[in-house]
Amino acid sequence: MQDQLKLDNFICFAVYTASHALNRVYKPLLDTLGLTYPQYLAMVSLWEQDGQTVGGLGEKLFLESSTLTPLLKRLETAGYVRRERSREDERVVVIRLSDEGIRLKERAIGIPGCIAAASGRDAVDLTRLQAEIVALREALNRSVV
Repeated sequence: MQDQLKLDNFICFAVYTASHALNRVYKPLLDTLGLTYPQYLAMVSLWEQDGQTVGGLGEKLFLESSTLTPLLKRLETAGYVRRERSREDERVVVIRLSDEGIRLKERAIGIPGCIAAASGRDAVDLTRLQAEIVALREALNRSVV
């Protein structure tokens, strides 16, 4: 019987260390854009759908507003987004891409391919792995009441 408290047998440790390895690959790529990884994720989400609320963006990125707001302020200072109060409800802040933020997408377009190449896996395998990780995340989220 394998030792249940052996570190190499922990799925959480494998995911945790894989996340760190991914971040090490992303860092030099994102440094050329002047973005951190969480900022990159926010920009990718906004490239998919511009004009999101802070709350909606936080839900997509699994980030609390207290974490997301300073990140968005830095993106605004960099000239990539604008934060605007909703006309319908001034308590709601809407995030919109600036022209510079829209142009940044062209500079970022090759990043997913670089990550895929660094993984040494083909597209089918990466898609399967991503789906399995998402399923794991969803199952774990459902188990927390």
